Amino acid sequence: MEKPIRILIVEDNVIIADDMQSMLEEIGYEIVDNVIVYEQAVEVLKNNQVDLVLIDIILASDKTGIDLGKHIRDNYDIPFIFVTSNSDRATVENAKTVKPNGYLVKPFEQQDLYTSIEIALSNFTYGTNKNANGSVNESEEDVPMSNSVLKDSIFVKKQHLYYRIQFGDIQFIKADNVYLEVNTVDKKFLVRSPLKDYLEKLPKNKFYRAHKSYIVNVDHIDAINSKDIMINNNLIPISKDFKEFIISAMNS
Repeated sequence: MEKPIRILIVEDNVIIADDMQSMLEEIGYEIVDNVIVYEQAVEVLKNNQVDLVLIDIILASDKTGIDLGKHIRDNYDIPFIFVTSNSDRATVENAKTVKPNGYLVKPFEQQDLYTSIEIALSNFTYGTNKNANGSVNESEEDVPMSNSVLKDSIFVKKQHLYYRIQFGDIQFIKADNVYLEVNTVDKKFLVRSPLKDYLEKLPKNKFYRAHKSYIVNVDHIDAINSKDIMINNNLIPISKDFKEFIISAMNS
């Protein structure tokens, strides 16, 4: 079983911090610590494995959350998200100088917190290293695992675990509001992503946009008519262009 994501909360309002911790633990994340000042956060980062940091910009110390963001950028290869009540132009511009992986404005709901964390983790590229001075440099040899070792699969999150799915097991993907329903041979997973963006992660010789709301794996098509295809007893509507593509492929 994979370990849960380990999160450090840096928030000087104890009530908000405790509320955030409860939200995160309910989702399935692990809270490494819950601290209120820069110095405490630095100590926790030094002595613990942390996967992501949630940082209030205004802290109960001389050093701010932006100072902490700079410390993380200079010394660690992990993402962080600013969680703040301040969304004015000056604060945002100041925050941008340390390139946070997210910016969440209070008050927020549990789903907002979850979405910000998952997007930050998804978009963050691990695999940097530190030079002799301790600062972080990009390494040409370090590339995301999903692009190098795991070329035949993709990871999909369900609750607090990431499941490895072989591309060949994905039958079709259906867009449902802001989520995608990834259908495999025997399971369904919900993913928060635009359909177009998800298509770019899949092998181009197998997966096609069959309809504005569907991506299909052509290896799993069981039958076709003028308006639909059938995959595992599911009727999936198809566009005119996709129908012509399939017919052309059949006749070639």
